[in-house]
Amino acid sequence: MPPKKAEAPKQPPLIGRFGTSLKIGIVGLPNVGKSTFFNVLTKSQAAAENFPFCTIDPNESRVPIPDDRFDYLCQFHKPASKVPAFLNVVDIAGLVKGASAGQGLGNAFLSHISACDGIFHMSRAFEDEDIIHVEGSVDPVRDIEIIHEELRLKDEEMIDPIIDKLEKVAVRGGDKKLKPEYDIMCKIKSWVVDEKKHVRFYPDWNDKEIDVLNKYLFLTSKPMIYLVNLSEKDFIRKKNKWLAKIKEWIDAHDPHALVIPLCGGLEAKLQDMDDEEKKKYCEEQKTQSVLPKIIKSGYAALQLEYFFTAGPDEVRAWTIRKGTKAPQAAGKIHTDFEKGFIMAEVMKYDDFKEEGTENAVKAAGKYRQQGRNYTVEDGDIIFFKFNTPNAPKKK
Repeated sequence: MPPKKAEAPKQPPLIGRFGTSLKIGIVGLPNVGKSTFFNVLTKSQAAAENFPFCTIDPNESRVPIPDDRFDYLCQFHKPASKVPAFLNVVDIAGLVKGASAGQGLGNAFLSHISACDGIFHMSRAFEDEDIIHVEGSVDPVRDIEIIHEELRLKDEEMIDPIIDKLEKVAVRGGDKKLKPEYDIMCKIKSWVVDEKKHVRFYPDWNDKEIDVLNKYLFLTSKPMIYLVNLSEKDFIRKKNKWLAKIKEWIDAHDPHALVIPLCGGLEAKLQDMDDEEKKKYCEEQKTQSVLPKIIKSGYAALQLEYFFTAGPDEVRAWTIRKGTKAPQAAGKIHTDFEKGFIMAEVMKYDDFKEEGTENAVKAAGKYRQQGRNYTVEDGDIIFFKFNTPNAPKKK
């Protein structure tokens, strides 16, 4: 008897909304540089004024993901249409201390955050007499704690009514089906309310618990990337008195989170230059823009990746969740592709670039035909074969 195939390790389920049109919100206290960063990110001009709450409607925009692979495929095929992958970014107005209790523009912002799936958490580590700081002084560690606490308090407020309702049905009403959900909610409550910790700080939620977390989508379960806004001088010399303290705090409270220093002012300045000027300035100052890194990390934090379809008509990046199987990836292009899926013909981008053409990849034996159990990988170049579902016969 042939040996049984070893089962692939099961991927843990992902916390968060299921889908591919996910958004990431820029969150922070007022006047830390969120709108400046958003403007640079989207080249759109949200009013960046120097007073708290100058962003009330959350400005939203789609930012193309910078990718050399996509650029290479476009150069190679010279297609009529080019569609990169996009990251949806939302500029959320400044949160202040007490927002969970309705301070400032309080609850409206927290609801804007709950509509996002990930958070760029921006803190300010630059001194500037002209830009007021809502807490009176610059202290990014205190600012990070304020935001964390506001998000946690909002979740705390959400948890009690959920538990009361479940208690009514599961405990007093004896509904056995809801009892496990009630127990899990009690565990979440003891972590968020009693221990005063964020949902995502808990190292190992199991599958059932993640199902419950995904039902309620708590603010503190959203992945967070920390952006530290520095002055240009500090950013260029890569030194700032707060950086070590911020890193220390994050390592203690939110290990494995990404911290990216940036300078909003410098990014804005670089954006106004043409490519030649920008290159010259970066070389002189020995610096470079961190925008591509921020955009890519935001996309990865949402557990997204993309595959390419490429040819003379169109080169396009299709966004999928990590771990998507071939038929579901085909369904992104058209639902008929998923229904009538036969197979996916896959080549890796690196093989394509190395061999030079599709035929050369085939000749080298690197062009694979994959069935419906194939998990699509980031950067795959795919051609799908499918049957068209039965069309009504003409009489």
